[in-house]
Amino acid sequence: MRPARPRTARNVTKRAKLGLRARLTLTYGLGAALLSAVLSVTTFGLTRENMLTQREQAAMSQALQNASTVSDGLEPGVTDTTTIEKTVLASLPNPEGGLPVLRYDGQWYSGNALKFSDASIPPALVERVDAGQPARMRTEVAGAPYLVVGVPIRPLGAQYYEAVPLREMQRTLEGLAISLVGASALTTVAGGLLGLWAARRVFRPLLDVGRAADAIAGGRLDTRLPTGNDPDLDRLSKPFNEMAQALQDRIERDARFASEVSHELRSPLMTLAATVEVLENTREEMPERARTALDLLSADVDRFQQLVEDLLEISRFDVGAVKLHLEEVLIAEMVIQAISVLGNGGVPVRYDEDVSDVVVRVDKRRFGRVLANLLDNAEKYAGGATAVTIDRSGKTVRIGVEDEGSGVSPDEREIIFDRFSRGSESGNRSLDSGVGLGLALVDEHVRLHGGRVWVEDRPDGRPGARFVVELPIVDVGTAEPAPATMPAAQDVDDAEDVGVSP
Repeated sequence: MRPARPRTARNVTKRAKLGLRARLTLTYGLGAALLSAVLSVTTFGLTRENMLTQREQAAMSQALQNASTVSDGLEPGVTDTTTIEKTVLASLPNPEGGLPVLRYDGQWYSGNALKFSDASIPPALVERVDAGQPARMRTEVAGAPYLVVGVPIRPLGAQYYEAVPLREMQRTLEGLAISLVGASALTTVAGGLLGLWAARRVFRPLLDVGRAADAIAGGRLDTRLPTGNDPDLDRLSKPFNEMAQALQDRIERDARFASEVSHELRSPLMTLAATVEVLENTREEMPERARTALDLLSADVDRFQQLVEDLLEISRFDVGAVKLHLEEVLIAEMVIQAISVLGNGGVPVRYDEDVSDVVVRVDKRRFGRVLANLLDNAEKYAGGATAVTIDRSGKTVRIGVEDEGSGVSPDEREIIFDRFSRGSESGNRSLDSGVGLGLALVDEHVRLHGGRVWVEDRPDGRPGARFVVELPIVDVGTAEPAPATMPAAQDVDDAEDVGVSP
């Protein structure tokens, strides 16, 4: 059983949602698409109506002139088809490509019967022209669009029809439609790009806030947002800076308190430890009840000393007063030696040949503390570690400590690395001498080395847990020396304060 404490449940969004930047970009794009669509439809409609009106007016005017020409050139009583079609109708001007048809004395005459004849004239148009009214109507002739204009010739009792092709105008309108669609697409893309640019400009301050919050969460408590550049943004920056300052003051105050209390406790603890040692030397002279009391006292003093040392270590992380002594070491040899020094030589260390020459940069004392805490955790809650594995994964190496305990439930796999985490199965005081800081110190040490730590199920499917420490691999030929000290308020070599063997 491993220490754990309840954590506030997180609200998990089950369905994916678009972020603010994506929504703003999408809004700009949809707005540009809607606006361009409205303008394109309006432009196309007005242009089409204007072109049709002009064509109809021109066709009506030409048809009236041609009807007048037919009236003047057609002699009364002449019904010869050849004369009318070859002489009168063929001589009519048709700049728009018009095709003439004449109804005279009950007969139909066509200037080009193959293209346009009386059969192609809509009956409704014939009725209106027969009633003595000029009229026009759009129709299809042989699958092509035409404008048919009818004009009554009252002196002769005849009706003149002229069909004007609309194919060219239709092609012009189709080309215009394609151009408008292309322009709409370009406008939509431009709107989306403008939205993306605007989103980056608008949300840049929010990204700065996010980065500042991440920096504070990572321990850089002196991170602040710039002020004075924008009065609107200052309404966000100033409260954020005040909150960060209050948080920094609170954490530093608590850290100083824990550090000072821990230091103050060390002196009486040393006295107690010395007293217990003296009593241990006279153990054989004590009665049975006194020996039992001495055992309880000795266990509590050891537990108290461990608590004070862990509190001192944690307080150094909080105030940034941590100094590393980094060395490049072969990870396999380092793990084997550390386990041997810690007295766990019976725990097998398994690794492949490709790991034997892997080099990492670590502080040996702190890395030994990491292994010691993981092995101690396995001893307390899982009956001891069964194996330590070393595996290579890309540019990192993973050290795993396996056990055969009851495992760690998925909802506790993060919180067990919190400070003073105590779960419902952590045991009572008589069975559990831990204080809930061992795994928290592991997490702090590993992050200080640029790595990470987590717990998972055993890969072989057997009961138990596997604690994994991941560290970056050093390329000896090209690596630059890593900084040996993290940002600190003061340079303190904690090797003097924490009594942990390397």
